[in-house]
Amino acid sequence: MTMPETLTVPDFSKSSPPLRVLVAEDDPMFRKILKTWLEGWGYALTLAEDGTRAWEILQPEPQPELLILDWVMPGIDRPEICHRVRARQRTPYQYLLLVTSRDSSADVVAGLEAGADDNLRKPFERNELRARLTVGRRILALQDGLIRAREELRFQATHDVLTGIWNRRALLDLLQRELERASRGDGSTGLLMLDLDHFKQINDVHGHLAGDAVLREVARRVLQMIRSYDFVGRYGGEEFLVVLPGCDRVQSLQTAERIRVAVAAAPIVINGLQIPVTTSIGVTAVAAEACEKQLLAVADAALYRAESEGRNRTAVL
Repeated sequence: MTMPETLTVPDFSKSSPPLRVLVAEDDPMFRKILKTWLEGWGYALTLAEDGTRAWEILQPEPQPELLILDWVMPGIDRPEICHRVRARQRTPYQYLLLVTSRDSSADVVAGLEAGADDNLRKPFERNELRARLTVGRRILALQDGLIRAREELRFQATHDVLTGIWNRRALLDLLQRELERASRGDGSTGLLMLDLDHFKQINDVHGHLAGDAVLREVARRVLQMIRSYDFVGRYGGEEFLVVLPGCDRVQSLQTAERIRVAVAAAPIVINGLQIPVTTSIGVTAVAAEACEKQLLAVADAALYRAESEGRNRTAVL
């Protein structure tokens, strides 16, 4: 996984999903004109005849990304809607364009201070509105790129780059949280420690790229054998950890056996080569408050037993 070198702005082609726009305007004739223009430009349009209806529309998801608000309208007025929208600090950002017949600088300042992004004085030409909306789309697109970059950084901070599963630090945090949660509710937590058998030999014979492919495929097979709320991560090298909320030793052992069988069931094919892979698994579980380090030590000891007894097997302590 690599980070993009530059922040890209999505294009506005017809193949892109139409931008959702809310128009709040109490003048029926002006609403009709805006409806004709905006739908002709490919926007997905929602109309509101007053501020109260506009605020109702802004509650459910998905919400409009761009708001066109009249300065004065019945119900909740324009400044109040702007304040409410900005108070939510919603992500993704909503772009606010005010339309008004007022032209004093004080009114413009009041609108911008209330949370608006732009101000357009009535009457305005069709092309001027279209240009203002294009500016709004550029800002929304840039914001979307920033959100994607932030999420990419967040993913990289918590996931293993090679396999896409949790990394060691994030998984140990999840394990600690799960142990704390289980202790409050007298629950049980299972822990599996997996080690690929003779992995060094795979790297030596087939190369490190093949070894990387083996790790990715093993991670995929493990994920298929666990529940959606279980956690699997790369502990280091060819070792994996699986955290099993609510599982006792018997249930944890059953999951470990499913994983072991799934990993060994078929060779991993890489560039036409069939590479047999097996795993040894140490199993433990705790039903009372436990220290993360102690639990890991027990799982590691169980793994050592599985390896010393011949590998490609599970052992429970």
